[in-house]
Amino acid sequence: MDWKSNAQQLVYHLINPVVELFIKVGVTPNMITFFGFILNLAAAIILIFGAEYGERSSHSFVAIAGAIILFAGLMDMLDGRVARVGNMANKYGALYDSVVDRFSELYMFLGICYYLISHDYFLSSLFAFIAMIGSIMVSYTRARAEGLGVDCSVGIMQRPERILIVGVSAVLCGVTSSIIGADFKVEVDWLPVPLFETISIFTFPIFILAIGANITAYRRLIFARDQLQGT
Repeated sequence: MDWKSNAQQLVYHLINPVVELFIKVGVTPNMITFFGFILNLAAAIILIFGAEYGERSSHSFVAIAGAIILFAGLMDMLDGRVARVGNMANKYGALYDSVVDRFSELYMFLGICYYLISHDYFLSSLFAFIAMIGSIMVSYTRARAEGLGVDCSVGIMQRPERILIVGVSAVLCGVTSSIIGADFKVEVDWLPVPLFETISIFTFPIFILAIGANITAYRRLIFARDQLQGT
C-alpha cells in the first residue's frame, strides 16, 4: 500500500463518525456534493470581492478563500464515502458528482484568475488559466477513456492533489503575508518581474499545477492510446 492509500485510509478513519452521522440523519451524497459546490462558489465570490474592494497589499481574502476551498475538498471526500458506506451509490449520483465537481473547479479558477488580473498579477493569472485548462482535461480524458472501456487513472494532479495545492498555498500565502508583509520582494536587476514576492507562495504552486495537470492529461491520452490500439 503506497503513501497515498495510507493517507486516504487515515482520512477515512477520521471522517467516518461524520459519515455515520450524515447517514443517520438522512443526508444524501448529492446534498453533500451540492454543498461543496456552494462552498467553491463562495470562495470564488470572496476572491472577486477581494479583487474589487481589497488592497493589493493584503492577502487575507486569498487565505479565507483557500480555507473554504479545503473545506469544500473535504465535502468531495464525504459524498463518495457516504454513498459507499450508506449503500446509496448509483449511476446518476456518479454523473451528478462528476458534473458538479467540474462546475466547482471552474468557478474556483474563475475567482483566482479574476483576483490575480485585478491586482495586476497578469503572468500569474495566465498560469492560473492554463492550470484550469489542464485540470479540466485531466478529468475529461479519464472520463472519455473510461467511456471506451479504459481505466485511465494514471498520473498525478488528480482532483484531491489540485485542491490541496490551491487551498494550502492560499492559506500559507495569507499567513506568511501577515508575518513578513504583503509587499515583500526579492528582485534581480535583469529580471522584468520579481524573483520572489509574497504572492508567489500562492502563485508558484499554481504554476506547478498548470504544468503538472497538462502533463497528466497528456499522459492519460497516451496511456489510453496504448490500451486502445488494436481494439
